[in-house]
Amino acid sequence: MPQQSWSDKRERQYEHIKESAKDRGASTDRAEEIAARTVNKNRAQAGEAREASRTSVQDMSPQRRGGKRSGKRLGPNGPTKDQLYNEAKKRNVKGRSKMSKKDLQQALGR
Repeated sequence: MPQQSWSDKRERQYEHIKESAKDRGASTDRAEEIAARTVNKNRAQAGEAREASRTSVQDMSPQRRGGKRSGKRLGPNGPTKDQLYNEAKKRNVKGRSKMSKKDLQQALGR
């Protein structure tokens, strides 16, 4: 645990995020860094931190921002062709290897 000033809730949150990052394949050091940064940003947004940068307070929460980066992007081009291909593979779409990105989107109903 990096800091003693965290509440029990923040300690549980830290452990949960750390374990989740490790399950996704991050090293222990990287998992701890991700967890600490996430918890500290949440503390800053909740007004629990003594000092907070403007970006920590004004930016969206780490949980929401992470969800926007998870391959379900709503940007101009949406998911990448590789992401679409992997989804098509999971759904057993026939002929996926010869499809373009646009064809994969249509086959997946996007």
